Amino acid sequence: QALSEIEGMGGRGSNLQEMRVRPLAKKRVDMHSFCNLSGFQRSPYLSARGNFASIFQGSSEEGYKAYHADKYDEDKNPNGIINFGTSENKLCFDLMSKRLTQADMNLMDPSLLQYPDWKGHLFLREEVARFLTYYCKAPAPLKAENVIVLNGCGSLFSALATVLCDPGEAVLIATPFYGGITQGVFLYGNVKLVYVYLDSKITGTSTRPFQLTVEKLEKALQDARAEGVTVRALILLNPQNPLGDIYSLSELRDYLEFAKRHELHVIVDEIYMLSVFDESATFHSVLGMDRLPDPQRTHVMWGITKVISLCLLRDFGVSGIRFGTLYTENQDVTNAVASLCYFHGVCGPVQHKVAQLLRDRGESIAPYWINQVYLRANHARLKAAHTYVTDELKTLGVPFLNRNAGFFVWIDFRKYLKTGTFEEELLLWKRFLDNKVLLSCGKAFECSEPGWFRIIFADKTHRLQLGMQRIRKVLEEREQEILAEEKEQPGQSDQDGKADSTDEVIFVSRHQDPTCASSSSLGDLIGLLQQQMRSSDWLQKNTAEQFA
Repeated sequence: QALSEIEGMGGRGSNLQEMRVRPLAKKRVDMHSFCNLSGFQRSPYLSARGNFASIFQGSSEEGYKAYHADKYDEDKNPNGIINFGTSENKLCFDLMSKRLTQADMNLMDPSLLQYPDWKGHLFLREEVARFLTYYCKAPAPLKAENVIVLNGCGSLFSALATVLCDPGEAVLIATPFYGGITQGVFLYGNVKLVYVYLDSKITGTSTRPFQLTVEKLEKALQDARAEGVTVRALILLNPQNPLGDIYSLSELRDYLEFAKRHELHVIVDEIYMLSVFDESATFHSVLGMDRLPDPQRTHVMWGITKVISLCLLRDFGVSGIRFGTLYTENQDVTNAVASLCYFHGVCGPVQHKVAQLLRDRGESIAPYWINQVYLRANHARLKAAHTYVTDELKTLGVPFLNRNAGFFVWIDFRKYLKTGTFEEELLLWKRFLDNKVLLSCGKAFECSEPGWFRIIFADKTHRLQLGMQRIRKVLEEREQEILAEEKEQPGQSDQDGKADSTDEVIFVSRHQDPTCASSSSLGDLIGLLQQQMRSSDWLQKNTAEQFA
C-alpha cells in the first residue's frame, strides 16, 4: 500500500511526510514496522521503489550501524559495543579458519574462474546431495539434479517468493520470526507476509509458549482470504529463530498436511539443523520423512553460514561466506529459480571450498572433519555458552525459553516495562545500546507481545561475561526506577493494559515430549519453582491490605 501511494504521487522530489501510510490489517504486513518517515525527503534521483527501499529499516538496522561504528575490541576498543544481536557463531573460528586454509582448499582450476552452470557446479551439487542425505537421514539418496546453490538464504527467499507468488500475493509465516525474511520476500519480491501470531500463553491445544498449531494456521489463512489476499505458500523455520523450537515429526506432518489441503507451497528453512547442541533434543528434517504429503510443493533450504551459518554456512559459523542451497523435487521450480541464479551466483573458488568441506570423509560415509572434529567441538562450546548465559538469567530472575538449538535465547523482559508497550520496549533496547550491548527486541521479529528480546550466546567467554555485566547493570537500574515510581504513585498499577501475572506463563524449563517427562527429577522441579518464586513480584503487588 505504501509503495503504491508513493507511485501514485507522481513526479519526483515530493516530501514523504505528506504521504499518509494507511496501516494494513493486523494479519498482514504493518508498514509502520519497517518504515521511518520522520524527516525524510523523497529523493529525485530514485524511483518510487528506490525511495521506499531507502526508508525500509528498523531497530536491527540502526543497531547494526551503531555496532560497526563502535565495535568492541579487547585491546583496541574495550568500551565498544558487544554484539549479542547478530546471529553468528563465533565459537569455532579457530577450527574453521585452520580447515579453510589447508592446501586442498586453494585450487584455482580454470573452470572455477569461468561462468558455471547457474544451478551450481555439478561436483558441488553432488556433494550437497550426499551431505543432506546423511544429515537429514533421507530414506533414499537425494539427487544432485534437485539441488540449486545461491549466495545465501536471503537470495533463496527472494527467488522462491518471486517464482511462487505474483506481486501482491502472500505467504504465511508464524511470528516471531527472523526479520531478514521480510527483506527477501516483501521488499525484494513484492510479496506480502501474512502473520500467524503466536504468544506466550498456553491455550487451546497448545502445550508450550509460542507454539504453532494447525488451528492458528487455519485462522490466519481464512482471515487473509476474507480480506481478499491470495496466499500461495507457508514458511517454516526449523529449528525456529528466535524461539529455538524444534518441531516434532508429528507437528511437521500436520503442517505439511495443512498446506496440502489448501494447495500451499511449503518453504522449510533448516539452517540451524546442525546447531542442535543437546543430545536430549532430536531434530527431524522434512527430507528425512518417509513420505511427503505434497512433494511437488515442498522446498527445503539449508546453508553453511550457521555451520561454516543452512544457509549452508550458518551452522558452520562463517556467515561472511554467502552460500545457501535449495532442495526441491519440482523441476518447474528448479528451472525458474535457476534462471534467477544469474543474479545470485556463488563464485567458483567458494564452490570448490564448500565442496571440499562437505566431502572431507574418513572411513565412514559421513564427512569426517565435520563429524569428528567440528560438530563435536561446536556442540560442546554452544552448550557451555548457553549454560553460562541461562545461569546468569536465572540469577537475575529473568524468565526465558530454554531450548537446545540455534545460537540464541528468547528472553522475557516484560517486567522491566512499566506500561507494556512497544515504544517502551524500544526505549529499553536503546538503553542496552547506550550501555554498549546490542540485543534484538521482539518487534524486530514481529512478536505480538512487547518485552521479549533475543540474545545471541554463541560467543567467547570474555565477551559473554562483559556483555552480561552490562545487561545486569541496565536491568538493575530499571528495576530501581520502577520501584521509585511505584513509591511516588502508590495507587497506580504498572500492569494497566497487561494480563495479570497469575494469568501469564513463566516458562524457563526446556520443553519435553511426554515420553521424556519421566526423566525430570524432583530436585529440578523444586529448583524451578524456587527460582520462579524468587523472580515473581506477585506478593509485593498483591498485599493483604489491597485484598481487604
